[in-house]
Order: sequence, then C-alpha cells, then structure tokens
Amino acid sequence: MSTLTKAEALKALHEAPEILRVVNVWDAISARTVADLPGTRAIATAGHSIAASHGFADGEIPFDVALTAVARIVAATDLPVTADLDAGFGDPGESVRRAIGVGVVGANVEDRLVPLTEAVANVEAIVRVAEQEGVPFQLNARTDALVRGGDRPLTQSLDDAVERGRAFLDAGASLVFVPGMLDRESTQRLVAGLGPRRLSVIGVPGALTAAEYEELGVARISYGPLTQRVALRALRDLATDLYGDGVVPEDTPALN
Repeated sequence: MSTLTKAEALKALHEAPEILRVVNVWDAISARTVADLPGTRAIATAGHSIAASHGFADGEIPFDVALTAVARIVAATDLPVTADLDAGFGDPGESVRRAIGVGVVGANVEDRLVPLTEAVANVEAIVRVAEQEGVPFQLNARTDALVRGGDRPLTQSLDDAVERGRAFLDAGASLVFVPGMLDRESTQRLVAGLGPRRLSVIGVPGALTAAEYEELGVARISYGPLTQRVALRALRDLATDLYGDGVVPEDTPALN
C-alpha cells in the first residue's frame, strides 16, 4: 500500500462515524503484535514510550533516533501509521517532511502552550509540507491547554483548548488532540466548540470508555505511554515470580 493510499485510509477512519481506537506501540514487535489483531485499523506510535525504550526522558530523544524507530514500525506493518512527533523537534514542517519520507501518514504535534500565533504557524508549516508532498497528511494537532494549564480553573483551560483547537483546524489540522482527564461534561464542551468528529482524546485510568466517547462525537482515542506501562508491569511481575522459583506460564504465546 502506497503512502498516499495509507493517508487516505487514515483520513477515512478519522471521518467515519465510529471512533478510531489506536493502541500505541513503540517498536517493531509491539507494532506487529497490535497490527495482527482483527480490530486494528491503524497504528499509532507513543513518543514517550519510544524515548523510554532508548533510555531518554519524554521529549528529550534526538529526532534522528526517534525517526529511525518510527521507520522500523512503518516497515513492520501495512497499516497506516500515525506518529507522535513531540513538539516538532525544532522544525515541525521539516520533521513532518522527513516522517512522510519514511511512510508516516499522520502525526501528533504538541503546542506546549507557546503563543497561539506561533502554534498556528507550526500547523501551517506542516500543512504546507504535506501539500508539497502530495499526501493528505492527518495532523492530530495537540494542545496542552489541560495538561499544562497549571492551577487555572478547568473551564478556562477548556475555553483555551477550544480557541486553540479551532485555530488549528482553520489552519488545516485534521483533528485536535486534547490530552487530560475528560469527563462527560468536559468532552461535550470540547465537541460543541470544535465540532463533531474533530476531537481526539487519550484513554487514561478513570476516563470514559471508547464507546462513551464515540457517543459524544469524539473522532479518535489513543492510549499514549500507558500501553507500554502495562507491558512493563507484566514483565516486572513475571520477573518477580521467576525470582521466587516460578516458571514461565505454559500458555505463553510465541509473539516474538
């Protein structure tokens, strides 16, 4: 499947009535494991998880290292891959150009609450590059209005997310990603402000289910670093059991 075809497929998934569920991966084997499941329609990378797997803190991994990891994920599956590109690694447009070059067809790019004019300019640069490359690139423009909102009232952070999100959509973004704990009321406010099928959320412990978010008009749900944390907990628990004279379970599947 060509990059263009994959981008068109991801676009259709974002626009479909059903919420797009993407289970985040961090390397080739995690990508293959998720891609082999019948319910998988697209693959999303987790920047935090990729950084952790290379020994870096979230947001501190060098772009070349991150891009190499993402390229291996793209090569491991025929499904569309949308990548977490942090805040654009200093040059969002060029970073997206290079990501498209390895077959990526969508991305999260964070605003980190920089001034809105600067954040919009970053979105415009990405959209311009995608047009130059001839790919309907799916920009899941992230605003950190909630997670970096500090002590300000939630209503103020939600209003900020809507203002930023609408500006990103007007600049050509496909979706607006608002990470944070979103209850029903907060989700309704965001969907009302951004429009149906425009909001992307993260599934965190205690959040609504994917089906509930779908009912409210959310386009996409991802799980960020949480999938790797669950995998690492399983490894830790197995190691603890093995140190206690346990054995590897007989029903362990050969997934690698």
